[in-house]
Amino acid sequence: MTDSSVIDDEQDVPAEAPAQHADMPDTPDLPDAPDTLQAPDVPEALNAHVAKWSGFLADCGSLAGQINPYQHAGRLTRINGLVMEASGLKLPLGSGCRIMVPGGNSCEAEVVGFNGEKLFMMPTDDVVGLAPGAQVIPLETTPPRPTTTERLEPRRRASDRAKHLPVGDALLGRVVDGAGRPLDGLGPVVTRHSRSVASRAVNPLLREPIRRTMDVGIRSINSLLTVGRGQRVGLFAGSGVGKSVLLGMMARFTSAEVVVVGLIGERGREVKEFIEQILGAAGLARSVVVAAPADTSPLMRLQGAAYATTVAEWFRDQGRHVLLIMDSLTRYAMAQREIALAIGEPPVTRGYPPSVFARLPQLVERAGNGPEGGGSITAFYTVLAEGDDQQDPIADSARAILDGHFVLTRQLADGGHYPAIDIEQSVSRAMHGLVKPSHFDLVRQFKSLWSRYQRARDLIAVGAYAPGSDPQLDLAVNMFPVLETFLQQRMDEREGYEDAVMKLHQLFGATP
Repeated sequence: MTDSSVIDDEQDVPAEAPAQHADMPDTPDLPDAPDTLQAPDVPEALNAHVAKWSGFLADCGSLAGQINPYQHAGRLTRINGLVMEASGLKLPLGSGCRIMVPGGNSCEAEVVGFNGEKLFMMPTDDVVGLAPGAQVIPLETTPPRPTTTERLEPRRRASDRAKHLPVGDALLGRVVDGAGRPLDGLGPVVTRHSRSVASRAVNPLLREPIRRTMDVGIRSINSLLTVGRGQRVGLFAGSGVGKSVLLGMMARFTSAEVVVVGLIGERGREVKEFIEQILGAAGLARSVVVAAPADTSPLMRLQGAAYATTVAEWFRDQGRHVLLIMDSLTRYAMAQREIALAIGEPPVTRGYPPSVFARLPQLVERAGNGPEGGGSITAFYTVLAEGDDQQDPIADSARAILDGHFVLTRQLADGGHYPAIDIEQSVSRAMHGLVKPSHFDLVRQFKSLWSRYQRARDLIAVGAYAPGSDPQLDLAVNMFPVLETFLQQRMDEREGYEDAVMKLHQLFGATP
């Protein structure tokens, strides 16, 4: 037998199992191994952590992909009044630009029109030092920094490419200009949130109806001209009749959680007086003041009004009830008129071009209620009536797009009647859906007596009125001192909604 046969014989012999020791227990039968291996359970906290950081890295990658490796630039070719012309750039309307000034300084501008290859721009800063051929560099909208707490929303709309300005709780108690820069000397505004100043209005079918009253702390308004949350009201008045004092009383006494004040086109002295004397420290603590005085460019005045509305929209989206006060809507329209006439738009009504009347509803419609169960913006816009003319085109247009108008007359102000609200000419269009029928009947009775006395005022003054000839007029004459006292209120006196309605019922001996 060869060696190979020996090896084959040894391989054919099965190996004997080792003998089990007598003292060793029997080995239990092991279960068969599974066909596939199962991954260990991953805690939900770990999955959330991975998802959070995956989203953060995705946002970082998205922002990195938006970086433009080239910087385009144009040249300044002409300055004609307020309008600057540039060539070499193709930018959409509303885009921001920076014009370089020799010496390292710069001037910011915004595209307001174009003609062929030429861009028409309007400056937001001083144009001193600009020279022909100055470099014009487009300003890119700065995206927010990615965080692990919330995902970045994609910016696909045209408004998303417009200028973004800071918003957030850090603005409470601050005074800023139309570009979000602080004016109060308290340091920079530190907030991570920003929002486009050209945002769109809420879908009208998604708005919550005006169902709840808004307490503004003014007796005559709370009782006779009741305002609801989300209502937009105009204060129509000439100069020097106390509208700024009335706005300050609303800002201090309102039940709203946040107050946003837009001082557009006012004198610089009035801005300081309104903040320190009328608004006060207590009112400023829960307020945001956006000031674009009369000495700023018309573009900055437009941007200031839009920025104040943008800040109010952000607080509304957080579920808060906001009171927006804008003084004044007329200065906003005048700023748009300056820009439109400068770029060649023809005037149509008292020097106002058509774009003015298109801009007004775009601004006003952004205020109001949000979706059901959310926040609200109750807005008061002052409208200057030149020479106390209530048929001014801006006043007439504003009266048509607002939810009510309160008229302040010089006759009442000259007689020491404050607030100088003319009850006869003032209307709150949402009042009938806010108050009880008994309350509304008392309002009609109050206005009837007040109007009856005003029509017979001249007869009473010359002694031609004979008591007993008209019982309704007799009642109006007897109650007029009480009615007049009811309408007057000191600037440091607050009258809540419930108290005002109670006093109205007591005036006529009715039960609430």
